[in-house]
Formats: sequence, C-alpha cells, structure tokens
Amino acid sequence: MGNFIKTQYAFSSGEISPEFYAVNNIFGVSMLENMDVLQSGGLKRRAGLKKIKNVASNSILVPFVISESEKYLLVICESSIDVFQNDVKITTLLAPWHATELKKLQFAQRFNEIYFVHPNYNPRIFSKTASGFNLAIFDFYMNTDVSINIPFMRFEDTANIAITITRSDEDNNYAIFTANADMWNNTWVGTRLLANNKQWVVASVQSARIATVYTNGNYTVPDNPVSDWYEAAFGDKRGWPVSVSFHQNRLVFGGTPSVPNSIWMSKIGEYNNFDVGTGLEDEAIFATLLSAQHHQICAIVSSYALQILTSIGEWAISHSPSRPSNVDIKQHTSVGCITSSFLPPQQIDGSTVFVSASGKDIRELDLDTLNEKYNATDLCTYSKHLMNNPVSMAYNQFAHQLFVVMNDGYMAVLNKYANTEIAAWARYTTDGQFKYVSVINNETYVIVKRGNTNYLEKFDNSCLNDSGQYGFAYRVSALPMIVNGHAPKKIRLNKISLRVMNTKTLFVNNYRMEIPNYAYGETSQGYTGDLSMNLLGVQRETIEPLWSISSNEQLPVTILSITTEGKYLI
Repeated sequence: MGNFIKTQYAFSSGEISPEFYAVNNIFGVSMLENMDVLQSGGLKRRAGLKKIKNVASNSILVPFVISESEKYLLVICESSIDVFQNDVKITTLLAPWHATELKKLQFAQRFNEIYFVHPNYNPRIFSKTASGFNLAIFDFYMNTDVSINIPFMRFEDTANIAITITRSDEDNNYAIFTANADMWNNTWVGTRLLANNKQWVVASVQSARIATVYTNGNYTVPDNPVSDWYEAAFGDKRGWPVSVSFHQNRLVFGGTPSVPNSIWMSKIGEYNNFDVGTGLEDEAIFATLLSAQHHQICAIVSSYALQILTSIGEWAISHSPSRPSNVDIKQHTSVGCITSSFLPPQQIDGSTVFVSASGKDIRELDLDTLNEKYNATDLCTYSKHLMNNPVSMAYNQFAHQLFVVMNDGYMAVLNKYANTEIAAWARYTTDGQFKYVSVINNETYVIVKRGNTNYLEKFDNSCLNDSGQYGFAYRVSALPMIVNGHAPKKIRLNKISLRVMNTKTLFVNNYRMEIPNYAYGETSQGYTGDLSMNLLGVQRETIEPLWSISSNEQLPVTILSITTEGKYLI
C-alpha cells in the first residue's frame, strides 16, 4: 500500500456533479449544504433566517431603493402591493394583477418610479412622492388634438384588408368603417386605429365587416377605400409589452403577445412618447429582431449595449447613443432565455447573468477581449445537478452571492469572487420550501413556505436557526479520492486534520470532534486553530466520500482547510 497526505485548502468549485467524480484537480466537494464558500476558499455555516411577517401565497418581491435612507421592499400578491420599510409594513395599495399572473410581471426602476409591465395589462407606474405611494396607469403622451403618441403598426392578419370610411348618423366625430373582408368582432372595441391621417377608437361592432368608430374633431371622407391603415401596437386586443427597461434615457418596451420579437424605444427624455416622427436623432425607435426561427423577447437589460434576451438567443443594440439612423441589432449567442416566468437578469462584475431556456444553465453574458462580441459562459458546468427548474433569482453584491430558488423548494447559491477565481455552488435547505428571493442592497429576503403558511424572512448573521425556531444542519462531503492519477481500490484513513476559525461544533464521519471547552462560552466566538482525529478506518467503496463533516447543532462553524493522511491500494 502507498502512503498519501492531501490537503484541500480551497473549495472554490463548490458542490460537483457526479459525472466529474473521476476528474482530478477540481477544488470541490460532493455535497455542500447550508454552507458558504468564503473569498479565501474556506467554508462557513450559512446565516440563519429572521421571520418578518406572513404573506399571501404566490407573492413576489420587488426591491425599491431611492436613496440610502429610502429603501423599500414591495411584496406583490393577489390584487395588492404591501410596502415594507425596515421590515415593517407601512402601507398597502390596490393592484390589478392576479396571483397566477405575477410570475410574468416585469419591472424597471428609474429614480423614484418603478414601471411594471404584463402582457395582459396596460403598464403601471409605482411611485413615491411627497404625499406617499401611488400606482397609476401609464399614459402615452397626448397631443393637442387629443391623439396619443402610441406606436402603430400593421399586423399580418389584416394586411390585405382595406377599409371604406363613411359618415355616421351619430355625430360629426363618428364614422362607419366597412372592411372588404370579415374582420370585426367585439375584441376590437376600444382599439385605437390610424387611418386617413387621423386616430380613431372602435366604439362598437355591428357585424364582421362593419364597425362604428370615433375620432376627435372633424374629418374628411376619402374617395377610395383606405389600405394603409394601422393599429396601435399595444392594447387589450393585441396585448401589452412583455418586457421593460431604461436605456440611454429612453423607456424601452420589448415584445407583446402579438409581436413577440420587436423593440420600441421612446423619445429621449420623454418616456411616454413613442412617436417615431421623421426619424430625427431624439425621436422614438422601432426595430424587429429578424430570425428564421420563431422567438419571443424574454427580458431587456441596459448595459454597455442594450441586451435583448429572447427564447432562442441573445441580441444586442451596440451603438451608443442609439439613434433611429443607426439601430444595429445583432444576435451574439444562441442559448435562449427561460420563458415560463420572469427571473430578472442580474448584473455581476459587469456581466449579465440569466437563466437559460433549458432551465439547466445559469449563463454569464459578457463581451470578449475586443469588446466586439458577447459570449454566454455557463456558470454551472460542474454543478448541473443543482439546477432544477429555477423560479426566482437575485444577487447580493455585498455578499458576492447569487441566489437561485428551485421549483422543488431548495436554493442553489453561487459564491462568486472573481479576484480569487472562486465560483462555488452550494445548496440551501430549510424546514419548508423557499419560494422567492430578492435583495435590497446587502440584505437578502426570501419567501418561505412552512406548513400551509408563507412567510417573509431575511438572512441575518445574528440568527443561528431559521425563523426563530427551525434548526438546520450543514454538511460538506469529500469528492472521491484520486491518488497519482488513479482511483484507489481501498483506502485506510489514519488521520484527518482541520484548520478552523470561530467554530463551536464539528462532526467528522458522525464522530464528534473535540473542541476546547472554553470555545463554548457565551462570550466566546468559538475555537480558532487546528483540530485532528485519528484511526477512522478502512474504506473499500472509494467512490463514496472519504470524509463527511456535519452538524445539526445551531452553532457557528468555519473550516479553512482539511488534511487527510493514510494509505491506499490501487
């Protein structure tokens, strides 16, 4: 038998998928539960959770930070918005969205306003003013003739239809629109049209070919049927914007149910004015992402370029500033973004991190060294087993942690430190199910379902358990050992040594590690130094972890390195 001594001084790859168990020189572990990877590469038991308040099921969380002294958390649930400040609910506003629709709700903040979009609703603006909070319907800029600056377009299903305009008997503002083919039904009522250089609104429908419309002021009746008429791009019939962002002082809307692959950008500094005008530099912009495949815009991100994440790939408008005369849209990658729900892409170290269309990848979109092309790097290559239908995602910049809630109730957590080349995934579990996550500055909030009740909670380093009553266990287990490039048939583990910091409890292979008694005092932070344990036995199933360190005691633990000594047989 040969001798070995191995020291793992970094856990920088986190929990590794079993398919990589035969790969040497990966600084990871086979299990990493309820522990964080530090910037140094060491491990620390995660913070506990502090209970704030019970909330409705299907609630989502939206951060609203105006200044250092004005930080709010919006808890949006069925038909209402609860506003929290300093973990206390301060007011409630009525909202239009149903509980089942919240997973598609997107938002973008600009100063003291948040713009909300949903494909079934006119956009809303949530704002904080001197008089309090308000949720108002987004209104497009109105001209002196009461027309509005909403974008218009021609839809394919009406492309061959011409309209004959005749006067109505009702009054001078009304007209009869007669189509040359069946078209009208009650879904058209309230739709805004552009025809004969006037904006019209459908008032009622008499038959499949005849509708009554009205406009503001007098109008002239054209001699011939009108074929170059247009519909408002947004509305109850065709749907409302799916995505929203702000970019270069423009409000950007992305996609609708009827036009899923188009982008609308407002006039510069006029967020409710989408008049493309004559194409002047500050006027509104309309563009379509052309592809041979059907695709839909899932999210828009304002970064170095305007990044457009679709169901089949990642696009960018790279010119700065963007102008009607120089809109240059290019597809850079072909990963695709998740469509089942909105998981806000996160900005991490200058890159955009998003969930892929497959739901099995977390991708990092960043420019190449020449700043010409975006790449979508897979952040979970070694940890695919942790990705299981993500439903919520948020990044804590202070803690360098990306939190991803999975559909089955646990959280995958990426500890990412670029300067020390750490990108380590771990899993968080609790007595219940994680449902949603959000971050306000350096505080991470979650919605947790415990029993039949959902609670708003937050991670707090002063808490050693969850919600004041639920204990949680941590566990870290070794990868299968590779010695001199070989997988041994038998291993005798003679000794394991750990360098720890501020630690009060440790179990190695279910045996308690002896820690000096003074470390357990209430005023003590715990033991810092080296611990060891001898004669741990022989292992023949060497694909199993050689060691496993765990505890369900609600006490602090920090592990800086692990050294194993023993003999092996190949």
